Amino acid sequence: MAKKITIVNPALSSENRAKINETAEKYGYFTEFFQSNQEALPHLQETEIIFGMGADLIKAAPQLRWFCSHTAGVDNYMDPGLFRDDSVLLSNSSGAYGVTLAEHTVMVTLMLLRRELEYSHIVEERMWIKNLSFRSLYGSRISILGTGDLGRTIASRFQGFHPARILGFNHSGRKSSDVFTESLPIAQLDSYLPKTDILISCLPGTKETYLLLGKEKIEKLPTDAYLVNVGRGNVVDGHALAEILRSGKLAGAALDVFETEPLPADSELWSCPHLLITPHIAGNMTLGYTVDKATDLFCEDLENYCNGRPLLRLVDRKKGY
Repeated sequence: MAKKITIVNPALSSENRAKINETAEKYGYFTEFFQSNQEALPHLQETEIIFGMGADLIKAAPQLRWFCSHTAGVDNYMDPGLFRDDSVLLSNSSGAYGVTLAEHTVMVTLMLLRRELEYSHIVEERMWIKNLSFRSLYGSRISILGTGDLGRTIASRFQGFHPARILGFNHSGRKSSDVFTESLPIAQLDSYLPKTDILISCLPGTKETYLLLGKEKIEKLPTDAYLVNVGRGNVVDGHALAEILRSGKLAGAALDVFETEPLPADSELWSCPHLLITPHIAGNMTLGYTVDKATDLFCEDLENYCNGRPLLRLVDRKKGY
């Protein structure tokens, strides 16, 4: 029986599918493409490789040897027993989302600094008020939690605005890129929060990062600081953030991700002042570049897989990233 790869991604173009087919055929694989998990589930009995998203695909593929998520986040695949055994590989598409997430981060940060939430309300009310004071990225003290591809790309975009500094925080404090003024261990974060104007989280969802930004840490920020989360939703304590924003102890925040998604209709966050909400759109596959890049990364690792080389985006399931 021919070796089989299953692709589940409705965003792929005909060019993307052709590139995957060409790479697969070179190594004796044939590919099946599906628009949804529901459509794919009955056809996974003989599948060796899946490029898609969703734990249900893994559960339905008894012959699976490699699951490549077309997302960067992989916390949905950490449940014990999800994979048949430790020999089944898990990789992600880290490196495909830096551009779209960085642009979103710059956009929402500027919206907060330039009071777009208030001005949108002013315009809706057909008023002509133009004296709200602005803040600038120029000279700002920026702290970025996470110094992987996403954190580095965000930092590189902010460099052009000439902030006072951009600190990068990671688990070890290792220097990962010259785009950061300094790289520091996240254990030292508390010391730098009072000296941060803009705090950006692009951390993965792990046991160590769960509700890392709770009331105690958020309240260490200056009252005129801003918080942006484009990483995983469970890093920020939403209830604590809402309480702090309502008390006026924080200038504003922008959240694209939430602990529970979709955000429940009765969530207190919907009516929270100075909070910019977007429905997890920063890093999805609506940007053509992201789809093309994710395809390229999968094909690159497919070459590695077929030639017995390590996958470049292999996930350590014990660490969660």
